[in-house]
Amino acid sequence: MTHSAAVLGGGIGGLAIARFLFRAGWHVEVFERSADLPTSGTALGMWPQAVDALDTIGLGDRVRALGSPQHRGSFLRPDGSVIGTVDSSARTAYLLSRPALLAELATSLPEGMVSFGTPAPPADALSDYDVVIGADGLRSATRRRLFGDGFEPVYTGATAWRGWVPGRRDTVSETWDAGALFGITPREGNLVNWFACVRTDPGSEDGLDYLRWRFGGWHADVRAVLDAITPDALLHHDLYESPALPSYVSGHTALIGDAAHAMAPNLGRGACEALVDAVTLGRFLASQNDIRESLRQYDRARRRVTQRLVLGSRAMASIAMTRHLRPVRDRTMKLAAALA
Repeated sequence: MTHSAAVLGGGIGGLAIARFLFRAGWHVEVFERSADLPTSGTALGMWPQAVDALDTIGLGDRVRALGSPQHRGSFLRPDGSVIGTVDSSARTAYLLSRPALLAELATSLPEGMVSFGTPAPPADALSDYDVVIGADGLRSATRRRLFGDGFEPVYTGATAWRGWVPGRRDTVSETWDAGALFGITPREGNLVNWFACVRTDPGSEDGLDYLRWRFGGWHADVRAVLDAITPDALLHHDLYESPALPSYVSGHTALIGDAAHAMAPNLGRGACEALVDAVTLGRFLASQNDIRESLRQYDRARRRVTQRLVLGSRAMASIAMTRHLRPVRDRTMKLAAALA
């Protein structure tokens, strides 16, 4: 008997689980309210676990071919002096923009499987499917339907700006200061990816002029990026994280990705964990006929580890932008880098 799945959301996690289940012989329908795939977005770090997940759904080689390999990263002070370096050459990570990754995932699916510009069907219609997968992101309506309004995302205390500028870069750096940080990475297409984060109240409308004022006294690499930024390649949004859910499943519905565990970006794991969620859930669903037991196994496998990553991302943000413990932070980073 062919099983059926409704995937609510056509982002990274939603398209990945659709790909997995389609390859396993399931009938899959993806409902995505946006009219099309995004054409803008910054680079995502595909850590080894995420690349393994992409290998599982047959897309790992494409990501390796398109992405920028990441072997070494540096943590710097605003004057450019080094806090510590990390060597990841043992297992390579890859940097790939969100639009490029989504395009690879979408084109791997049969035509018509993803219904763009189509909100999720009403709850009573979803009972026609063997399983419903809530992959509808930070403001997940699926999560709200399952668990109510008490688990809405909370502001992390920081807002972020992200973008890309022309150029080439082989190394990754993140510069830390009290209440702020600035990162620079490679990106495919002869572009340099950058991101900035500042502790501030939510709802700030500050833009490029503010960035040049806030970071204009930092080291030469940061200043060069600031000089090259254009308003059309600038994204700005407040950062949120999810409260800990009591479960990632209810009935015949499961949550994956940001719908389950939105986290601050400081560990670079949000997109990665959505891919790992998708493959983990897909494996359990494809391995047996008992849907609800498969969902319980998925919850046991993924909830605790991802909720720890939410806490770890929050802690990393505190360490990077600490106002009072920078000497301790710097010594700790040097020790960690030496042991890596």
